[in-house]
Amino acid sequence: MGIASAFSSSIGKKLVMGLTGLFLISFLVVHCFLNSFVFFDHTGVLFNEGAHFMATNWIIRAMEVVLMLGLLLHIYQGYNLYLQNQAARPVKYHYTDGKANSKWYSRSMGLLGTLLLMFLIVHLSDFWIVSRFTGIESFNGGTPLDANGHEDLHAVMHAKFGEPWRVILYVLAMISLSYHLLHGFASTFQTMGWNHKKYTPIIKSIGVLFSILVPLLFALMPIAIYFGWGL
Repeated sequence: MGIASAFSSSIGKKLVMGLTGLFLISFLVVHCFLNSFVFFDHTGVLFNEGAHFMATNWIIRAMEVVLMLGLLLHIYQGYNLYLQNQAARPVKYHYTDGKANSKWYSRSMGLLGTLLLMFLIVHLSDFWIVSRFTGIESFNGGTPLDANGHEDLHAVMHAKFGEPWRVILYVLAMISLSYHLLHGFASTFQTMGWNHKKYTPIIKSIGVLFSILVPLLFALMPIAIYFGWGL
């Protein structure tokens, strides 16, 4: 069996989902850590310092390319698996209780993934494209530079999250991310074959904690900015 056919098989697709899932989980940790800077410095200088580092460090820039490819591959394989599972379902001649063997969010990964994709399109166009390509000079709602001479993405963030619909979208997306992680975190380790009767329950517990805390921290940022809670 060739490499291409191996990765196009059902097991191969799940392996790709597991590998890209691990990479995206690690990205969430880094991104959440940097975003948390807004809670420690209301001037935005610390946040802009972190954003400047991310934008100018060549290792980070190279990893952004890998991240984007991994994200696209994760989305592509996720929908492939969703369509494959839909096609494989037997004709329902009698009622089957789908709740008996799985949680609703495990059966709704396609919907949750779609909501996250919609959010990512808006989020990337609001911040990543502005930071990496157009420059914030093209943005009319913020000051081009902060006190340290760095691009003032903190000002951009305040302007964007001053709009209620963006805050609502962000919060709904983080709820979707939370449920997505509740299923995906533990499944990633299971897909990779990292199962152990002693450590698997610990991984599941860490997964639940991660699935709650990380999206919560992400969601608190636009909420705090919109309501002016010291940011």
